[in-house]
Amino acid sequence: MPAAELRALLLLLALAVVGQGVRYLVSRPGEAPGQVQLLATLGAGSPSAQRDSATRQGRPLEPGERIDVDLASASELSRLPRVGPRLAKVIVADRQEHGAFGSVAGLDRVSGVGPGLLKVIAPHVVFSGAVGPRGSGADFLVSGTPSCRSTAPQPRCPSAQGAPAPLNINSATVTELDGLPGVGPAKAAAILQYRAQKGLFTTVEDLARVPGFGAAAVSRLRERVTVR
Repeated sequence: MPAAELRALLLLLALAVVGQGVRYLVSRPGEAPGQVQLLATLGAGSPSAQRDSATRQGRPLEPGERIDVDLASASELSRLPRVGPRLAKVIVADRQEHGAFGSVAGLDRVSGVGPGLLKVIAPHVVFSGAVGPRGSGADFLVSGTPSCRSTAPQPRCPSAQGAPAPLNINSATVTELDGLPGVGPAKAAAILQYRAQKGLFTTVEDLARVPGFGAAAVSRLRERVTVR
């Protein structure tokens, strides 16, 4: 046999041996050659299982279906109209830091949520008023007002003599503003920054000019604040 043909034959034999070795390594012991694996047996981390999970999370809301904003995960919140994954994560982060929203008006405190979006999602949401996962001092009741049972300082909680006097937003500190319903540290700091840059507020409605505040937030605070 010519040397060239011998080399070709040896090469083919080597490739056959390598192919059998690879086949043995990737197959399961005792598994018949060419056996079909059913998708139902795939683990939760498989691409097919992840695809099915994404399909379930991305499905549109059914008629009459409501999402509990005080309990739902980011993936469930992203199913709401005009919310999407990014804003859903912001909503969950705010809930974990400040407690449950309690109402559509309470949801207005979230950065990126405004009156237009609230009007769109209002028919599709409910609020259980449950305490946020972290159980922080900023727990909220269903009404959206601060809970007086909170362990954190809440100087604005009603006393036995009645509701507290309205807070003067032209002289209030960050801590006092943080105690208002739906404000939180970020919005409290924004009020002080606006006051330092633009001067004192002349009316309560001027709060709508502060970044992060909308008409719903101003309406919620109208009876709790004043300007002097």
